[in-house]
Amino acid sequence: MGRVEFSGIFKNINLELVPDAKVDDYVLVHVGVALSIVDEEEANRSLDYLKQMNELDDLYNSTDELSDEETAKQADAIISKMNS
Repeated sequence: MGRVEFSGIFKNINLELVPDAKVDDYVLVHVGVALSIVDEEEANRSLDYLKQMNELDDLYNSTDELSDEETAKQADAIISKMNS
């Protein structure tokens, strides 16, 4: 598990699929799971695209933060589906 910042919003994220991720790396995240490490340019391009598409509303309007245990449980279910 790790703590990731999305434009000032911090979330607990499962890092199981990116074991080489380290502090200050940029990661591509989907539903609480870091899928890959990306460079800063790609991270900014993706964030700009999501802003243009209004796909960050849930992130900015969310006051709910899952516990590490809940995030891990959801991420494990996603990873399990990906591997099947």
